[in-house]
Amino acid sequence: MGRPRRKQRTFYFGKRRNWGRCLMAVVFGVILIVSSVKLISYGVDYYNAQQASASLREIYHAEEEPTAEATNTPAPVTPPTAATTAPPEAGPTATPPTRLQPVRYPGNFYANVSSRFQKVRRQNSDIIGWLTIDGLIDEAVVQRDNEYYLDRDYRGYHNVNGAIFLDETCDLDTRPYTLLLYGHNMKTGAMFGSLRNYENLTFYRNNPFITFDTAYEDGRYVIFAVATVSTTSGSWRYVDFTRLSSPVIADRTNAISALLSRSIYRTQVDVAADDQLLLLVTCVDDDMERRVVAARRIREDEDEATLEKLIRRTTKK
Repeated sequence: MGRPRRKQRTFYFGKRRNWGRCLMAVVFGVILIVSSVKLISYGVDYYNAQQASASLREIYHAEEEPTAEATNTPAPVTPPTAATTAPPEAGPTATPPTRLQPVRYPGNFYANVSSRFQKVRRQNSDIIGWLTIDGLIDEAVVQRDNEYYLDRDYRGYHNVNGAIFLDETCDLDTRPYTLLLYGHNMKTGAMFGSLRNYENLTFYRNNPFITFDTAYEDGRYVIFAVATVSTTSGSWRYVDFTRLSSPVIADRTNAISALLSRSIYRTQVDVAADDQLLLLVTCVDDDMERRVVAARRIREDEDEATLEKLIRRTTKK
C-alpha cells in the first residue's frame, strides 16, 4: 500500500518542479523583453538627442550678424558731482571689501541678447548659453528649474539624455561670479559623460580651455581643478557649492580652497575670489558624490600660450 503513495508523491513533486521551471522561464523572458524595450528606447533617445543638437548647431554656428556688443547703446555718463568726487574720509587704513559687488557685462551695459542667441532662442526661449570643449562638447545650455531638463532635451521633449542646464539660482541680469552647469554622466559620452576624460593627466594638459558664451557675452575659461566631491556635509570630500556662489569673499575663498584641495591635480593656475568661475558638474556611481571640472575666466592681462605653459607643469597628487 505504501508504494503507490510514494509514486504519487513523486509525481506531484515532479509536477511542481516543472511549474517552477516554467515560471522562471516566463520571468526571464519578461526581463529580457523589458530590457530590450529599454535598450531600444535608450538608443532612440540618443539618436533623437544627437539629431536635435546637430540641427541647433547649424543655426548657432551659421554666419553671424553683428553682435549685440557692437550695437549696444552706450551707458549714460554721469557728470561728476561733489558726492562722487569728494575724497574719502580720513582714517588709519582703508577697510578691505568683504563682499563682491554686481558687475555689468563689459560692452553690453543693458544686457542685450546677441544675434546668435536671438536665432537659437526662437527654438526655445530657455536657451541662455552655449558650451564648447573642442572634440568633446558643443551643446546649448538652458535654464529653468533644476528638475525640468533632467529628462528633457533643449526643446522640452522627453529624452533620458536630458540637457545641459544652468543652476536655477544663477541670475544673468549681471555677470555672475559663479556659473554652475549640470548634465548627465551618460555612458555614451553624451552631455557630461565625456568629462571623465579629464581624469587623465595627458588629456587635461592638451585640453585645458573651455568656451562658454551666454546670450550677453562670450567667455573663455581655463581649467584649474578636476575633482570628485561629496554632497554630504562632514565628509572630507565635501565642497559647499552655495559658498562658491556666495558674494561673501571669505566664504567664497574658503570654498575655492576646499575645491583645490580635493582636486586630483596640482596646478600653477591661480584663482582669486573675484574671478568668474565656471563649474561643470555631473553624477558618478555614488549618488552622494559629483564629478566637477572647475575653470575660471581668462583674465584680460593673460594669454592662452602662457597659461598652456603653466598647465604643462601640472602633476597628479
